[in-house]
Amino acid sequence: MGKKRKQSEIDVVPNVKKDDIASERPKRTLFGWKDKPEVEGEEKKNESTVFKNKEQVLVTCSRRINFRYRHLMLNVVSLLPHCKKDNKVESKASKGATLNELVELKSCSSCLFFECRKHKDLYLWMAKCPNGPSVKFLVNAVHTMEELKLTGNHLNGSRPLLTFSSNFDKDPHWKLLKELIMQIFGTPKDHRKSKPYHDHVFVFSIVDDHIWFRNYQISCPSTGPDKIDRGGLDKMTLVEVGPRFCLNPIKIFGGSFGGPTLYENPFYVAPNQIRALEKRQKAGKYAKKVKAKTRRKMHELSNPLEPDEFAGMWNE
Repeated sequence: MGKKRKQSEIDVVPNVKKDDIASERPKRTLFGWKDKPEVEGEEKKNESTVFKNKEQVLVTCSRRINFRYRHLMLNVVSLLPHCKKDNKVESKASKGATLNELVELKSCSSCLFFECRKHKDLYLWMAKCPNGPSVKFLVNAVHTMEELKLTGNHLNGSRPLLTFSSNFDKDPHWKLLKELIMQIFGTPKDHRKSKPYHDHVFVFSIVDDHIWFRNYQISCPSTGPDKIDRGGLDKMTLVEVGPRFCLNPIKIFGGSFGGPTLYENPFYVAPNQIRALEKRQKAGKYAKKVKAKTRRKMHELSNPLEPDEFAGMWNE
């Protein structure tokens, strides 16, 4: 057996100071050396102070919707990379609570609800959930991308530029609608489904108290003799892509899909009233024909023809 070492013969490991240890080697990535952040606390503070837009929009429709209006909804979904599509919702009095619950389940903050009535009339709800406000529009002059067949074409998922006419700054209700449209139709920066550049424009203009929507591609020659230098905006052109539709505001509510009425359009006429007026006009035409027939009969009775002398001459 070997002899045991004495305590004095055991090697004593010297205490190494932390300052003498070499710094960690930076991680190597595909894009080069990644330096380790110096102070993590400062970065967390900077991240907390910077606002990050996390807007998500839920797009859905009611049951028994018309095929043209369903195609319009799909066109809108293709234009908004930050939206989520859901199943159809029954259009009842309790649809507001159902939609608010769906928005919360989908982790969204806004909602676009296409409501179809009588297979003819299309209403669009824009709402900020769950606290509001919300707006109800009547949608007119609908033209989908499939119908128009325009030459414009932009990349799917790119961020749009939003342009508004100067009329939006006149009245407070137009300012509220402008802010609501900016939050819903504006794609957040650095969204995972969006492209980091702009190649099309959403145009919202007010004509006759209606909001008209147009979508244009920003077209510019990138090769050849007509190539545009940076900042050469004069040679850029706009090519329409579609779809087209017109929004007639009906009411603005303080809550989500309801609540106190903040604004009511005094010039709004319901489509049922327009159809009833057309029926009355058609019924008036028929009544005029009936009255003309009765007048003719009364005239014949009051002015009978004199008997003809030669009426029965050839009967013998």
